[in-house]
This record gives sequence, C-alpha cells and structure tokens, in this order.
Amino acid sequence: MSQLRTIRTQRLFLRPVSWHDLADLRRLKGNAASFGRMLGGVRTPGQVEAELAEDMAFWARRKIGIFAILEKGVFVGLTGFHERPDGRGIGLRFALFPHLQGRGLAREAAGAALSYARTAGIHRVIAVASADNLASQTVLRSIGMRQCEIFQRDGREMRVYEAVLDHK
Repeated sequence: MSQLRTIRTQRLFLRPVSWHDLADLRRLKGNAASFGRMLGGVRTPGQVEAELAEDMAFWARRKIGIFAILEKGVFVGLTGFHERPDGRGIGLRFALFPHLQGRGLAREAAGAALSYARTAGIHRVIAVASADNLASQTVLRSIGMRQCEIFQRDGREMRVYEAVLDHK
C-alpha cells in the first residue's frame, strides 16, 4: 500500500479500506447508533460487502476514498470520500462506534482526510448532516467547512457544508 494513501495524526492511523476491514465495517454499518443517520441508513451484511467493493474501486479510479480509522491498531470507524449519489459532488463522511464518540476522534480523522483531499487535488468537498445532528455539524464546522445549502429529504431538513480547497 502506498505511503501516500496513509495518514498519521496524533492518535490515529488512517488507511484505505480493504477486504481485511469487512467484519469491522459490517459491525459499524450495521449499528443504528453509528450509521442510522447516514444516507441509506443501517446496512445489511451484503450491502456492506458491495459498498466495500465500490469503495476500493473508487480509490483505484480517483486516488481518494474511504479510510479505515485505527486507534492503537484497532478499527474504530471510517472517514473519507465518496461520490454523492445526489450529484452534489465529492462527499466527506465519517462514522465511529458509539462508545468512542465524544473524544474528538471524528474531528481529528475528518480533518486529516480533508487535508488529504487538498493534497490529492480535490477542489471542493461537501458533507451533509441532518439539522438535528448537532455533533456532526460541530465536527464539520471545526474542520473549516461552511454551511452552503439546506434541503429536505424524507421530511427532514438537511444541511450541506462545503470546503473549497486551495492548492497553494
């Protein structure tokens, strides 16, 4: 695996997701507290496997994608990028196991991923959070993303945040 695709932060190691992560991803994406608010909601084991295959293909095509987040060598969540199915562009996402939330790990990982996108030549990244998901909105603002749009999805107000990345 290329060193250019890995990130080290003060507490975390991020690397592209792989088949090695399948069991952990099934636990994460099958957990309502972790994935219930994500677009598409909680995933079945089959959906997780299909998404992992797509995530790895996205890395191959775009040289960016979803990272596994490891703390002290243990899988704790995911962050990174995917093509938004609603046509809004490259989307940032992040999710942690519920017992790890509130420690600043999402901010640390998502911020590192956003910096990676800048070095990878991505010009604009968006993220979507429901209006009642204050924790995610706090993370997005703390890494420099700004609210740029509001829309309705399934009767819920959704807020779009964006980061326009300079490449100086």
